[in-house]
Amino acid sequence: MFATAARWAAKKGKPKMKPIELKTPPEQTQSITRTIFDIVKEHGPLTIADTWEHLKDVGLRGLTSKRHMKIVLRWMRERQKLRLICNHDGPHKQFLYTTWFTSPKNMPPRPTKGSS
Repeated sequence: MFATAARWAAKKGKPKMKPIELKTPPEQTQSITRTIFDIVKEHGPLTIADTWEHLKDVGLRGLTSKRHMKIVLRWMRERQKLRLICNHDGPHKQFLYTTWFTSPKNMPPRPTKGSS
């Protein structure tokens, strides 16, 4: 019991992360965020991979890579333009980006891998 308490007391907290500062010009940032917001609003709760596929179809010029898109998504979450929700399906978790106005009860069911 003492060892458990010692381990628990020795844990460090999660470090605070500084706010994200995007390096793109404000006009380009506004264009990127508006496009991402419209895609998420139109196509419902999306995973990062689904969002990237939709953005590739649109052909947005200011977005350089999937990594850049993830940074912009995190920036949008900080500013409460999007929110991240977790869809539990048994032992599996699926993280979905959605607008603040989408109700979690209206989420589409997760497709199973075996249904083809």
